[in-house]
Amino acid sequence: MHIGGLQKYSLIDYPGLVSSVVFTAGCNFHCPYCHNPELASPGKNTAKLQCEEVCAFLSKRKNFLDGVVISGGEPTLQPELAEFCKKIKSLGLCLKIDTNGSRPDVIKKIIDRGLADYIAMDIKTDPEAYAPQITDKAIAPAIRETADIILSSGLSHEFRTTCVKPFTCGATIKVIAELIRGADLHAIQHPRTDSVLSCEFFEQEQRFHTEEELRGFRSILAKTVKQAIIR
Repeated sequence: MHIGGLQKYSLIDYPGLVSSVVFTAGCNFHCPYCHNPELASPGKNTAKLQCEEVCAFLSKRKNFLDGVVISGGEPTLQPELAEFCKKIKSLGLCLKIDTNGSRPDVIKKIIDRGLADYIAMDIKTDPEAYAPQITDKAIAPAIRETADIILSSGLSHEFRTTCVKPFTCGATIKVIAELIRGADLHAIQHPRTDSVLSCEFFEQEQRFHTEEELRGFRSILAKTVKQAIIR
């Protein structure tokens, strides 16, 4: 496991639980508004924690924690992810995984082996529109398959979309709403502008939606999911 960071305590990353957040390094997407650039494209100065070190911390603090979140970067790129999840679950802690949805086979393996309790998936835009600004590959089939796996898993879950132009608009949100029909939760997220992967992205033109537009997006999503919120 290439672990690039550890947040020892969080009250917001795992709904309803006190958690630690483990950040894996490396991502197969290059979202220009990514707010974890050091994890998305790790360099020689990116922190690297040993798996044993993280597990030792979690073991010592397990009586003060409810769960662990594995985020990134993109966790499903880590070959040792399943074994790491197994170690966490052996401590009696709940486990949440954040994913960009690009590797449905890994998510299915984690779910089938009972290694996760909560899955959160980011949906960036219409799956057909990821290339070329988010990824160079045709990723739509994988995005749709991962969403289907999560929806049929029976696990607690959420989907999230950071709403920023040109990736989101009313038509895009309608596509996403249909893709995740029946989901527990969809969170519309404001973009962060500090320490992003592409500093020029927010300088070139207007990227932000108005609050009225975001409320309109939430209304669209509320027709297909159990709960739609704006973060």
